[in-house]
Amino acid sequence: MFVPDARLPDSATKTPLWIPVFGNRVVVTTTADGVDVVRGDDSGIATDAEPVLIGVLDDQPVWAIDLGQHDPAKPEGGVDIGDSRESADLRALYGRLDETLWTIAGRAVQLVEFARTSAFCGRCGAANEDHHRDRAKQCPACKLMTFPRLAPAVIMLVERPVEGSSNPNETEVLLAWGRQFPGRFYSALAGFVEPGESLEETVHREVREEVGIEVTDVSYFGSQPWPFPHSLMLGFRATYASGDIKIQEEEIVEAAWYRADDLPPIPRGRMSIAGWLIEDWLERVGS
Repeated sequence: MFVPDARLPDSATKTPLWIPVFGNRVVVTTTADGVDVVRGDDSGIATDAEPVLIGVLDDQPVWAIDLGQHDPAKPEGGVDIGDSRESADLRALYGRLDETLWTIAGRAVQLVEFARTSAFCGRCGAANEDHHRDRAKQCPACKLMTFPRLAPAVIMLVERPVEGSSNPNETEVLLAWGRQFPGRFYSALAGFVEPGESLEETVHREVREEVGIEVTDVSYFGSQPWPFPHSLMLGFRATYASGDIKIQEEEIVEAAWYRADDLPPIPRGRMSIAGWLIEDWLERVGS
């Protein structure tokens, strides 16, 4: 079991695990069976950066190491990662790295970025110090506390009954091709929470803004930490209430209603909560 911790507990006595990070990439060890995190009493990577404790996995302390912004696999990176290691983007590691370790690696990327960007107080400019208890930085001069950045975002799958169907459980879903997707790729609508909004209010606003329709019966589905770069995705289901699709062209290329037997390219599987939402809908409609 993984337990997040900013302070090393006495119980963490086993061989450490290391997550060397640069940018949004991590260094992993290549094995005959795939890839693994770096294991050992020492990471074997020379760097001046202080390691960042991520937490403890089954009494093994997990440390992140900041390798800067350069790719250590390239000569200009200036870091020797060893012959049996590779650097890889988090997305590319999904399915190759154990799922628990992949999630921990995502946490490591975010906490290294926090350490990089919070060295100085944002109010008075003094050098920050680690807080004595919390995962935070504190200014010794003005006492301002800074916490890791986290951006809550909602993602919602909107359904409506299939017109003319005698089966009340047969629904179609609203999927959109966002401009952020390379190539033709559709997913559920999503958007960031604004100050002063509830999550349900964000669902209503984002659907209205992006496709011009109203929804009802908004219900919570689940959540997922999403380290691209520092989001918390909060999934919802919603039911169509009224309106015709009118896309927000700055963000959406195309949006339409789709039945289970006629889906465009969509996320599937366990990597993202968008895939979870769609898989759940397919199970409910019997596809």
